Amino acid sequence: MTVSISGANLTYEDILAVSRNGAPVLLAEQARGKIAAARALVDRLVAEEKAVYGITTGFGKFSDITISKEQVAKLQRNLIVSHACGVGAPLPQDTVRTLMLLRANALAKGYSGVKEATVQALLNLLNAKIHPVVPSQGSLGASGDLAPLSHVVLVLIGEGEAEIDGEVVPGSVALARRNLKPLELEAKEGLALINGTQAMGASLSLAVIDALGVLKASFITAALTHQALRGIVAAYDEKLSAVRPHRGQALAALAMRRLLSGSEWVSVPGEIRVQDAYSLRCIPQVHGACLHALTHVAETMLIECNSATDNPLVFPEQAEVISGGNFHGEFLALGGDYLAMAVAEIGNIAERRIERLVNPQLSGLPAFLTRFGGLNSGYMIPQYTAAALVSENKVLCHPASVDSIPSSANQEDHVSMGGFSCRKVRQVVENTTRILGIELIAACQAIDLQVAGKLSPATQAVHDLVRAVVPTLGEDRVLYGELNHAYSLINGGQVQRAAESVIGEFCHLA
Repeated sequence: MTVSISGANLTYEDILAVSRNGAPVLLAEQARGKIAAARALVDRLVAEEKAVYGITTGFGKFSDITISKEQVAKLQRNLIVSHACGVGAPLPQDTVRTLMLLRANALAKGYSGVKEATVQALLNLLNAKIHPVVPSQGSLGASGDLAPLSHVVLVLIGEGEAEIDGEVVPGSVALARRNLKPLELEAKEGLALINGTQAMGASLSLAVIDALGVLKASFITAALTHQALRGIVAAYDEKLSAVRPHRGQALAALAMRRLLSGSEWVSVPGEIRVQDAYSLRCIPQVHGACLHALTHVAETMLIECNSATDNPLVFPEQAEVISGGNFHGEFLALGGDYLAMAVAEIGNIAERRIERLVNPQLSGLPAFLTRFGGLNSGYMIPQYTAAALVSENKVLCHPASVDSIPSSANQEDHVSMGGFSCRKVRQVVENTTRILGIELIAACQAIDLQVAGKLSPATQAVHDLVRAVVPTLGEDRVLYGELNHAYSLINGGQVQRAAESVIGEFCHLA
């Protein structure tokens, strides 16, 4: 597919297509007139030598210093080279691709005052698969993501470093390899390219996409565990959700009913026990609340993806340039922290289900899911690994958004710290995916140790998928490769697709 950007209609499907599938991007025709009108106003202001922040003045604390029209181009270049101060490990390639897509889309709205050729230059990098090396640390999340975005613009002007054809080369070499010329920045353009929230937005939007996959997988692994423990399906009765009408809870209960439909491994109250532990009984309430949180963050992020976030913004119809605070990342900072907590809770409750599977006092199954305990440890240590990941998630859930350190001589006296909140949530998603992978293989092992009739068709499809790559555990063997296989089955979406091939889509945003 080809993704067309206008600044107003970008979707998660577009982001996924560009970030991970390499889809080409083009500028929509309706965006061109808006871009030209805003640029014309900027050119007029420069010619008239009016004092307008970021166009004919310095930045931040230097906003009171006027720059002559002969120096405005140099001002923009100096801005980029002085602000490219990121440190740390580079952002992943899918994040960099998303970052460039989001920044181009923001510029396409026509409120930034750049030339159309400047937007196209950014798209040229993306389409040529020239990926700037963008250090992950250094953004305060206001004024936007200045440091990381500056590293992108460095490559546009023929400096910095970029990854191309599997190697890291100087920006000028990368451009030359694709027959592209360095961009000559003009008035307002350097500032427009870097004063936005797109590094935060890139990390958070990908976290949203991946978190939805995690939520889907968590219902599947929970359904397998539910059957392995002969859980009571009455806890998912729709009447319970009707009297506590949170949409997330109702959707979660429905997902469990659909996944368990047709199972002979479920019980009724009093058959085996009167009620289940919370990690089974409260799946609609816990998973449902997490689904609600994901929905909120997804909606917030989609608004941000189609917003103008730089400063100042140019309004050609009113002939105004307004300096404000659309670059401030508080929406994303809070969203990143909120989503991290929600996904961590999925990991928390999944680890408790793993414990119920391996603990004979809780499950009634052989200890650590091995018939030959003592000589063999079975799945004792995978539960340790899950516990370690849960603990790591708890530390990562400390909110970054409650912190602020003033900058630019106290001109920028409150910042969002969204750069970190939106990066660390991706690690929480990664950790939780691995926890669910452990639950997946532990539940399949627990099922294989019993004879209790037919699994539900949806979970039988998942069980068959797992057993194609991870055999039932008899004698102890090296397990880390199998944990990685289980992680890959979830991370790659195979587990989710296996269940959906039977019952259709069963989990969507609340």
